Amino acid sequence: MYTQPSGGLQGTPRGEEAQALLRNCVHCGFCLPACPTYRITGNELDSPRGRIYLIKQVVEGAEPTATTRHHLDRCLTCRACETACPSGVEYGRLIDLGRALVEERVPRPPLERALRRGLTALLSRPTLFGPLVRLGQAVRGWLPADLRARVPPREGAGTGVPQMQKARRVVLLEGCVQPGLRPAINLAAARVLERIGVGVQRLNGEQCCGALGHHLGQAESAHEQMRRNVDACCAALDAGAEAIVSTASACGLMVKDYGRLLAQDPGYAARARRVSEATRDLADLVAPADLAAVSVGRECGPRVAWQAPCTLQHGQRMVDRVEALLAAAGCGLTATSEAKLCCGSAGTYSLLQPELSGELRRRKLDALLFDAPEVIATANIGCLEHLRGASPVPVRHWIEIVAERLERAG
Repeated sequence: MYTQPSGGLQGTPRGEEAQALLRNCVHCGFCLPACPTYRITGNELDSPRGRIYLIKQVVEGAEPTATTRHHLDRCLTCRACETACPSGVEYGRLIDLGRALVEERVPRPPLERALRRGLTALLSRPTLFGPLVRLGQAVRGWLPADLRARVPPREGAGTGVPQMQKARRVVLLEGCVQPGLRPAINLAAARVLERIGVGVQRLNGEQCCGALGHHLGQAESAHEQMRRNVDACCAALDAGAEAIVSTASACGLMVKDYGRLLAQDPGYAARARRVSEATRDLADLVAPADLAAVSVGRECGPRVAWQAPCTLQHGQRMVDRVEALLAAAGCGLTATSEAKLCCGSAGTYSLLQPELSGELRRRKLDALLFDAPEVIATANIGCLEHLRGASPVPVRHWIEIVAERLERAG
């Protein structure tokens, strides 16, 4: 796809990036059946190919409109199109660039701007979000049904994190909303890692990974959060931590992208690249052999439907790994369909695009439930909570299931 950046983009790093990214698209259309929004609406402007044309027009100087922004906003950034694309189009980078250009040229109405800033401020602050979740849990029984579905039941206190010293040590990221919504996930991760000989530590000074601001048009604040995390992560790595680990695949993907996102920052480029290279998804640290070593699979475990988050399978390109761990833990994996279909969560998408998000959730649950699982397992807090709100069976993080299996093995 030939593109000639115009005006202020010509000869700039952003213009050159846009030109390079657009050049790879050959209009083949393989992305269309992979795109969740196109499958629902049938409108090509709601497909990767259609959005690429919109972005190309903006890069070449066309004045974007509210309609342009509308179709870019409806993209989930699931990146299923990248998995399907035979030409290697990096659509995730392209949609980020296109949204930023449109955001600059077509200001949102004041109420939209306020909503997006409010969501970023609330969801990126655990000290604010956590107490609000606990308040919602306290009055959950009196809430309207739609709102009640968004508030998870209160969890038990958990059994705590072992504090044994280990030769191997990793940083376990807390995240922003996960401590308030499902604190048991990181507790389970810490217990499993301790069991296989890996100690854990929290990250002093941890900030939001930056994904919220990055995807909601607040790049400057997101980059500042990234810089603070790079400072904290480098200090931990200098002190002997071997890796930065996330139990939320969306956060892990974002941290893995720090090297690219801060590449133009001379004070942080090299350190951001170091942090990205040291970041691992939790499933990278646990191997099926670790579970076999403690005979965790002797008893028959629950029937589990595995839901692969888009950020894990399309973003981090990690496939089959968690399924192997669940099988090694003795779980029976049920048959599912539509494995590459987004569940509709996509960060704040379920709040900003509720109709499309709700339809995708319905389709995803139909695909996950048809073989009668006892539980749905996933690897990202956003997917977990989105599916939980409408699922007739429990939805859990896979590490919670593995931790229980380990503890039963003794």
